[in-house]
Formats: sequence, structure tokens, C-alpha cells
Amino acid sequence: MNHNLTSLHPYPFAKMATLLADSTPAHNHSAIKLGIGEPKHEPPEFVLDVLRENLDKISRYPTTNGTFELRQTIAHWLEKRFFLNHVDANTEVLPVMGTREAIFSFVQAVVDHDVANPESSLSPTVVMPNPFYQIYEGAAILAQATPYFVPCTLDDDFKGDYRAVPKEVWMRTQLLFVCSPNNPTGSVMTMDDWEYLIRLSDQYDFIIASDECYSELYFDTVPIGLLQACAAFGRHDFKNCVVFHSLSKRSNLPGLRSGFVAGDAKILQAYLQYRTYQGCAMPIPHQLASIAAWQDEKHVEHNRALYQEKFALWMSELGELLELRMPEAGFYFWIKAPKQFDGDELFVKALYEQANIHALAGRYLSREVNGKNPGQGYVRIALVASVDESREAISRIRKLLGA
Repeated sequence: MNHNLTSLHPYPFAKMATLLADSTPAHNHSAIKLGIGEPKHEPPEFVLDVLRENLDKISRYPTTNGTFELRQTIAHWLEKRFFLNHVDANTEVLPVMGTREAIFSFVQAVVDHDVANPESSLSPTVVMPNPFYQIYEGAAILAQATPYFVPCTLDDDFKGDYRAVPKEVWMRTQLLFVCSPNNPTGSVMTMDDWEYLIRLSDQYDFIIASDECYSELYFDTVPIGLLQACAAFGRHDFKNCVVFHSLSKRSNLPGLRSGFVAGDAKILQAYLQYRTYQGCAMPIPHQLASIAAWQDEKHVEHNRALYQEKFALWMSELGELLELRMPEAGFYFWIKAPKQFDGDELFVKALYEQANIHALAGRYLSREVNGKNPGQGYVRIALVASVDESREAISRIRKLLGA
């Protein structure tokens, strides 16, 4: 077996299962699951219709790079959403089976142990925010690269202070992961933030991979994407820049497993060859359903309005009882655990045992750096349940807090 498997951390939800193994949920309440970031809003019916109407095409092998129609639809969506002059559907877009598998395989494809760096004998480095989506770390470990964690704290608006990363780290960096809007903190990169990272990429020649799967779940300000920043700075070839997008959150279609990677054509050409051998192609019915989803914005606007309603409800009902910080985008609250529970683990246990509410301890999404875990003391709550369930959850939490 690959010896690097022993270096993988248990997944956050496995850690939660261990934490709650001896706990019993409040028997007088039905479960409200706010721990996993799985959308619970209704998927768009017209997309399901397309899927059902094309099930006969399941008998055909799909191509790894998908149909031109899907790539063209995605290219047009990118151009409109991020104010891009042109995205080449043949060379700058690659459909994938959900961004989770794509993020993992992308790292395996781009990390190169044979690149000579006369100033460093250390292994290639993959830089990532901390807390983070655990696939970033796991993919780096299994590519035999070294993860480097950039703490995201209140002091830097939970975006990470990349200016504090030492020069010697950037010198051996081959890949930088950015998550904007961020999971779990809800922070969003500004144009100045992107400019700084793009300049670093030029200076040290590393790839920027921007996970933008929450980009359509915003409130007041529309998030800026990496490719949008590239265009603003005249980098129309998107050199060393790629983005990951998905229909899971945008369209409430997590089970469709449909997303895409877009950006630097040279990188995507090599990554397509890797994927051809990996054998991960999207079924044709899924591609046709995806075309319908990417072409429609009305269902996205409705979806966004539901999240806006729930966040407003939580802020008005619990804003004075919990340290709620309104995210810039996404569907997570990154909540400081109340002092009476002495930390994130005890708070999620209390939510489970006394209110039958499932949440996620923040420390499980983070790693300790210099003796500090930036997720410790925080709890991630995903506002994925219905509006009615949100009201019920608020009522239970108020009672738990003695209000």
C-alpha cells in the first residue's frame, strides 16, 4: 500500500463520529443536520427533466473532455459572469465529475518532483488556507508534496496573510490553493488580494488553483473570480491560473457530480491527458442536464434568495446571543463557540445532546501551526436546511443558551 496513506488525517466527519460516539441525541427533537455542506433546497425540475429524457444515452461512452456543447455553454457562462472577453471552449474549459475528484487529481497531475531547484532540496510544496477543504491536504500528501498552511484568522478577515509566508516557502511552492468564497469562513478575495497572488505566481512560477464553488451564493457584493482578476490585469491567457466551479451549491445538484476546471490552456492540455488515463468522464445525460443548468440563472437567483432569508433570520434571532459574523458569501456561519461551553467540541456536543442539531467542530477543519489551531474554538454551521427547520433550530439554540 502507498505508505503516504498513513499520513492522512481522518475526515472531519469521521472525527465528529468519534467525538459523539458516546453521546445520545435529544430524544424529544428530530435531527436538524447543519454539519455537512450538502444543499437541501429542491433541485431545478427542468434539469431533472433533461436528465430523465436522455437516459437512453447512458449506453454511449462519454469522452473525457465532454461535448463541445457543454464546454461552449460553460465558456459563455464564464464570459458573462466574470466579464471575460473570450474563453476558448476547446482549450480553456474541461468538464469534470464534480470538483472534489478534480481537485484531488489535479494535484497528482501538476506536482513535479523532478523540477530542479538549486536553492532547495525539500519536497514540492502546496500552499493552502487553514482552515481548509480537506481534499487540498490529502491530495498534496498523496502526491508526496508538503502542505503549507496559511492561518485564516479574524486579524486578516479570515482570508489568510499570504504576505507573511516566507520567501523560502514560495521558492519551493508548485501550487497554491485559494478558496473564494471561503469554506468555512465565508471570506472573499478582493482584486488587490488577487493581484498580489498573481504577482507572486509570476515571481516564483507556481500555479494558482482557485476553488470558487460557492461563488454564486452571495449577499451584497458579487465575488470576484481569479480569471476575472487575470483579465483585469491583461493576463488574457490565464497563465498559471485555473478555477474550479460546480453545480452542487449553485444549482442544488450535488448528486449530479458536475463541475469544470477552466483557465491556462497549457495546464489543461496536460491535465486532460492525465484524466484520459484516469478514466473519469461525465455521462452524456449528466452533460445535457448540466448544459440546461448553466444556461439558466432564474433558479440560481431563487436559491440565493432562500439563503439570504435564512441568514437574515439567524442574524436577527441569534445575533445578540452568539458571536455571529455575516459571511461575505457561501452558506456557512463560522461561529465562535459560546464561553459557557469551553470550546468547539463541547459546543457541538451540547448542540447534539440537548437540541439534536448537527454541527461541525472547527478544529477538525484546521491544522495546528506554531502551536495554534485557527479553527479551534469555532463551529461551522451550514444553513442548508429549510427555512422552517432554520426557525426550529434557532428556537432550540435559544433554549440551549438560556434565552
